[in-house]
Amino acid sequence: MLTALTTTDTAAAAAGAGVGSLVGLVLGVVLVGLPLYGIFTKAGEDGWKGFVPVLNTIVLLKIAGRPLWWILLLLVPVVNIVVAVVLWNDVAKSFGHGTGFTVGLVLLPLIFLYVLWLDGSTYRGPAAAQVTASPAVA
Repeated sequence: MLTALTTTDTAAAAAGAGVGSLVGLVLGVVLVGLPLYGIFTKAGEDGWKGFVPVLNTIVLLKIAGRPLWWILLLLVPVVNIVVAVVLWNDVAKSFGHGTGFTVGLVLLPLIFLYVLWLDGSTYRGPAAAQVTASPAVA
């Protein structure tokens, strides 16, 4: 036999979903913000920016040496995938890591963000700026 949900049941379910969503959001910001805090500190940026959504992406663009307008490219479906891979590659190179580390950042970002934070690598400057500043070989 089916019973109708009462208003109290519906309100309780909505409150539970709201609390669960809030806990998930806070946990997500902390889990991602913590390694970004360490990475930003390594790069000479204010670590607290790692906990602020959107601002942390702007700082990653700066660390990688990419222009600020790339944040608009991250809003375009399919293009954002390519831009994210290039961004992660530039971040990895900025800390002296290679293509294998980029693959890790793309496929297992949470794990590799913690590795980037806690390993012994140092910030070497924006990778994209280093590539464009290199003299052409004749």
